[in-house]
Formats: sequence, C-alpha cells, structure tokens
Amino acid sequence: MAYDAKNIEKKWQKIWQENGEFEPKDNYNLPKKYILSMFPYPSGRIHMGHVRNYSIGDAIARYYRQQGFNVLHPIGFDSFGMPAENAAIKHKIHPRIWTYENIDYMIKELDSLGLSFSKKRLLATSDPLYTKWEQEFFIKMYEKGLIYRKNSIVNWCENDQTVLANEQVEDGKCWRCGHEVVQRDMPGYYLKITHYGDELLKDLENLKGKWPSQVLTMQENWIGKSSGLEFSFKFDEKSKELLDGISHFKVFTTRPDTIYGVSYTALAPEHNVVKKLIEKGVLSKDVEEKIKFILNQSPRERQIKEKDGVFLGLYVIHPLTNEKIPVWMANFVLAEYGSGAVMAVPAHDERDFEFASKFNLDIKQVIKPKNSQWDFKNGAFIDDGILINSGDFSEISSYEARDNIISKFEKDGIGKRVVNFKLRDWGVSRQRYWGAPIPMIHCQKCGLVPERIENLPVTLPDDVEITGEGNPLDKNLDWKTCTCPKCGSHAKRESDTLDTFFESSWYFARFASDEKTWQDRAFDEKSVDYWMSVDEYIGGIEHAILHLLYARFFQKALRDLGYLKDDEPFSNLLTQGMVLKDGSKMSKSKGNTVDPDEIIKKYGADTARLFILFAAPPQKELEWNDSAVEGAYKFLNRLNDRSKSCIKTDTIPLIKHENLNKEEKYARLKVYEALQKANEVYTKTFAFNTLIAACMESLNALNLQENQEVWTEGFWIILNLLEPIIPHLANELSHNLFNRKNFGKIDVRSEVFVKDTLNLAVTINGKRRSEIEIQTNLDDSEILNLAKKSVAKWIENKTIIKEIYIKEKLVNLVVK
Repeated sequence: MAYDAKNIEKKWQKIWQENGEFEPKDNYNLPKKYILSMFPYPSGRIHMGHVRNYSIGDAIARYYRQQGFNVLHPIGFDSFGMPAENAAIKHKIHPRIWTYENIDYMIKELDSLGLSFSKKRLLATSDPLYTKWEQEFFIKMYEKGLIYRKNSIVNWCENDQTVLANEQVEDGKCWRCGHEVVQRDMPGYYLKITHYGDELLKDLENLKGKWPSQVLTMQENWIGKSSGLEFSFKFDEKSKELLDGISHFKVFTTRPDTIYGVSYTALAPEHNVVKKLIEKGVLSKDVEEKIKFILNQSPRERQIKEKDGVFLGLYVIHPLTNEKIPVWMANFVLAEYGSGAVMAVPAHDERDFEFASKFNLDIKQVIKPKNSQWDFKNGAFIDDGILINSGDFSEISSYEARDNIISKFEKDGIGKRVVNFKLRDWGVSRQRYWGAPIPMIHCQKCGLVPERIENLPVTLPDDVEITGEGNPLDKNLDWKTCTCPKCGSHAKRESDTLDTFFESSWYFARFASDEKTWQDRAFDEKSVDYWMSVDEYIGGIEHAILHLLYARFFQKALRDLGYLKDDEPFSNLLTQGMVLKDGSKMSKSKGNTVDPDEIIKKYGADTARLFILFAAPPQKELEWNDSAVEGAYKFLNRLNDRSKSCIKTDTIPLIKHENLNKEEKYARLKVYEALQKANEVYTKTFAFNTLIAACMESLNALNLQENQEVWTEGFWIILNLLEPIIPHLANELSHNLFNRKNFGKIDVRSEVFVKDTLNLAVTINGKRRSEIEIQTNLDDSEILNLAKKSVAKWIENKTIIKEIYIKEKLVNLVVK
C-alpha cells in the first residue's frame, strides 16, 4: 500500500507553521547561516524552475538547522513590473489586485512544497513600506551625487512604452515582451555605478572560489577596464568649414602600438559631428537614411549585425604622420563607450578589418609576427609582435612600443594615458505605472528638488486607467500636482518610476533586518551586522550581469551612505541550471511545461523534491523525466515500508561492530559512507544526487541483513540525511520510530571503516590467475600459502623461483 503522502504532508506543514519552526532566533551569539534563493516575480503560479531553486536552498537551510546553526531562510516577491500592467490591460484588473492575488496563491504553492521559509520576514517590493525606504535611498544617493538626471539616447520599447537598460535588450528585442527596441533621446535618472567600477572589478578577486568562474568572467568583461592612449584627431581645413568650427574629436585606443596603421576613423551615429552634418543638410538622402536606420538599432543589436556604415565626406589629420584620414560613420562604434569615435587599424583589428574589406579601404600592416610572415587572407593579425612601417618605433616590440608611443604623445602635449571602462551608468527611469515612484519634484523656481524624507513614501494613485499607451501617471494631474518642498510653490511630481532592478538590489539586506524594526528604519543595525553577508545565494546564471552586478553596487553604495558594513552582499553563489523538457526550456509557448501542483497532487511534495534534487547536480541542466518521477515515488514507498524492520527507540543503538557478520558490517559501512558524504554535499558540492544515491545504496545494503539493531541505526542515520530533501516523510517516520529525536549531529563511528578482510590479486609471471579474500590479521607466509592454493593447477609440476607479496594489493609467483 502506498504511503499517505497527502495527509502526512498536510500534518507536518501545519505543525511547522503552528510552532514557528523556521523563524530565525534572536540569539546573536549562535553561529549563523543566511541561505537565500532569488525571490520570484508573482506571475501567478510557480514553475519547475522555482521548485528546483527553492528545493536546493531549503535542503541547505534544513541541514544547517540540524547542525545547530541559527538559520535565516526568507522569501519575498519581486512584485513591481510590466507584466502586472499587461495583465491589467488584458483582464481589466488593477495591477495591485492582480499582483497580490498572485502572491497569495504562490505562497500556498510554496507552502505545499514544505519549504522552510521565515513567514515573519515575508515581503513584496511593491509594499508601500518597502517603497518608503527605497525612496529614502534614492534621495540620499541623489544628495551624495550618486544619482543624476540627463538627456541621452536610450533603448525604448514601443510595446511596453518604457526605457530599457542595455542589459534588458536581448538580440535587439525587449527582454520582457520580445518587441523590437528603438533608440530615443530622452531625459532620465542615472545611478553612477561607474563611480564603483574599480572596486567592483577589484573585489571580484575576493569572490574567486566562492562564485562560479563563469559569472566572475562575465562581470569582469562587462566592467571592461582597459588602459590606453587618448588623443584627438584634428579635422582638415575644408572639414572644419563644413562643421562650423568643430575642430576635432577624441579617440581612445588600447593599442597605441598600431597607430601608424590607421587608415580610417569611425564615428557612432549619435556622435555630435554626425548630428551637425544632418542638421546642416549636407549629406545625401541615402547617407542620411542609412544613419537613421542604424540609429534605431540598439547597441547590442549593432554588435551582432554585419559591419555597415557610410563615408561622411570628412578628413582628419594623423597626429604623427600628417596624412589625411577619411572619417566614416560605422554601426560597430558605440556612443556609450569612450567618446563614440575610434581610430581604425584594419590590419590589426578583426572588426576594423571586416569593415575595411567590405568598403575597400586601405589595410596597412605595422606589426609583424616575431618569427614569420602574416597572410592577410586569414584576416587581421591581432597579436603582439614587432613594429614595422612605424617611423622611429620600427623594430621594437609591441609591448615596448605601447609605453613609448604614449610617452611621446604626452611629451608633445597631444595625448595622454587614461583608463577606460565599458561599464556605463545605470539608467533607472521607466515610463510605467506599476513601479516605485521616483521621489523627485519639478519646480519652476527651484528646478529639480527631492521630496522631504518625512513625506515618504510617495505612493501610487489607485485611480488610473492603464491602456498601454504612455505613462498613466503623466495624465493623473491630481497625483502629479504637488507643492515644492523647498519654496512651497506649485510644482509637479516626477512621473517616471524606478526600474525593478532597483528593488531587487537591496532586498537581501531588508530580509537580514529584524522585522520588528521594519516600520521605523530601513535596517536594524544589530540584526544586519549579524546576518550579512548572505552565506549561500542561489539562482539562475542569467542574472550574472543584470541583478548580481547591480546588487554588488548597491551594497557598496549603501555602505558608503552608512546603512550597511559589508563590501559584498553574497559570500557564496550557486547558479542552478534550467529545467528542460524534450531538450528545451519549459515554456507555455512550446507546450512543454509541467505543473508542480499536479505533481504534488499525484505523488506528493517529497517526490517532487526528491526527483528534482536526484535527477542532476544543481549546476547542470535537468531534463524532465516522467519515469524518474515515478521512480522517486517508489523509493519513498520502499523507505516507508522498510521502516517496519526498525526498533522503536529514543536513542541511536550502540552496536559492537566486532560482533557483526560480514553482511551486517557491510550495511553499516554503506550507511556511514553516506554520512561522511553528507557534510561535503550540503556545504560544498551540493551534489545532492550523489548523497541520495548513497542513501539508496545504504537501504539496499541494510536489506541484505536481518539484524534489527543495524536496521535501526541505519534508518536513524538515513532519515537524518534525507530530512532536508524529503522533510515530510522523514519527520513522520522519525517521529513514529524515534520520537523525532534523531535530527542533529551524528558522530561518525570509525570502526566501521576498518577492513576485516581484503581482496588480493594472484598473478603468475605477471598474468592474473586468481583473486583471494584474506583476513587482515594474517602474516605474509599465511597469505602466500593461500595464494598458492588458489592457483594450484597453474603451478603444478613447476618450480617457484620467486614469491612476491605487494602489501594489500597482489601476490606474484615467478615460476619456471
């Protein structure tokens, strides 16, 4: 008969809830563990990716509770954002109602999995109290100069009618709705994340070995620190006349050793020189249309497109050779990196080479390989080498030339050594309703003014109509009209709301604050100092740049504002792989989703948890397998059934190992091998599949013997090891058998690993002929006699010349 998963799980979930067993303790003298899974968006239902993420985190949290740690394991909801507005349009329902109804439903789903989350610290980022402190952070950052407002070219989603950060544009499309992104010149608020560029890069060193190397590399590349030469290209006289006095533009290069190979220069379509040409109407219609076409592509889209551009009819003067160099507009030049202009050296840069080859521009070799010639049929030569065709710098190495050429520019006053970053300031303005209002006020007398701290939170009005056309806050004059906090005049509220990544960049510190203080301050200092930083953070690798970089910036900014103390928010990071079905990511559009509710209804939560942790290591992708789910269910039934072989007891049996037979000793060995594996799995590798396999092997080994004490000891330990994974059944069996006293530290019994016997290979003239099992207390002569008996037929009528015993490995007989 199958075990009663439904009633067992309801029973234990009720007990946990009533006893408040998962609430962190106020005793800050205890050793602590802060285990956090990335919180979900309240889309309405959890999916199997959620089940995997939260089962991993829950197993770790439950293990540390067993070991006597004070554990903080919270959950919340990242609840602002466009999907709520899209739902409002589609279902004619207010975003607030849609969001909080979804939260209520998803909490029930998470509870049904038996996840050991703190209920007292539950939060949603759309809660007014959360917004209050977030707006305070915004004002403090603005006053410190970490937030500013400016006009710039931004990514604009016509469908969602909002600005997107570069990181939110995927293959030229909005990361949320998939609509094509265009470029717009708009005002917006920016966080000065570049102010922390050096520290963000440097502190990656402290995360090595604690974060996946792939994530560290992605962040390092995104920050993109580089040292090189900055100088100006001056226009020739004819070009200056055409540009009404614009005399030059700046460029930056990390390869000053290639400067003699410049054969053209290229500008981003947003560059002020290009704008001036368009304003003056001096470009042909075809050229102007090409520029406007490229302007409407996002920076990321331009990078993946074929190299394209147009000649602008301008020339600049090479600073060292005085040659005239043509000026082009090119799609591969980004306005947001450097000055939006580059010197192009097609012989030694693949991107420049591709462009030059397409438009038949000169390719001048100025670096040669040290010991060979280069065939440009193979593309550009991009490595270091020896300079040629480079004036006074010819015949020296690239490494030496870089320093020498920069020194010459600095000596002549025509350039300087600088450090550049790819990282750009984070635009946080969004033109939508369902977000945290930016707490700024526009006054005709005072200009841009922050709201008073005591007036926070600035909350959203409920009386709005969301149609998908523009920002409804702009049309709500009752809400928008206000009083200037500085001079008291009539003024207007800022109608932009914050990017949702603003909310998810500090929620971990809010969780770490004692919930009893949430009303009075953003963080309770004593509590935050105790719990931070997060000991284990769990989530998808897709957040490597978007969320994780922003969260690191926020930690450092709030530290400098006096709110927090740690330099980094997450000590360790575990990135789990996606859940696949039929080889692809589960999605409604592909029709390959699996509903966790249905799995729980049919098999129970423990089956879902066991399967999801057994099917693959957390870091790897997991392929859904219906038969493997059935297999997990069968194992739980077998575990339940075999519990009948145990003795009911309040204490773990004390067994004299030396009195046991071979099968009994083997069973104990497998059980204690699993116990040894558990610590490494729960604290380092998180390879739960290997621990579950070890427990299965232990159960099989126990089944080969009939000693009830060995059964009982083995079950005591197996239930202890599996409780973080299958908490309902493990608690039920442990309660019934052992008065639920087995969860906690268990000492490893060293005697189980001492071998009574061992197997030796027996070879004759190096050829394997037999294998013998021997007692470990035999002397060498006894071992040799047993070996000879085992190969008697091969040594009959032969002379043994030599007997060789290699301890605990083999016996070799040399015969003639």
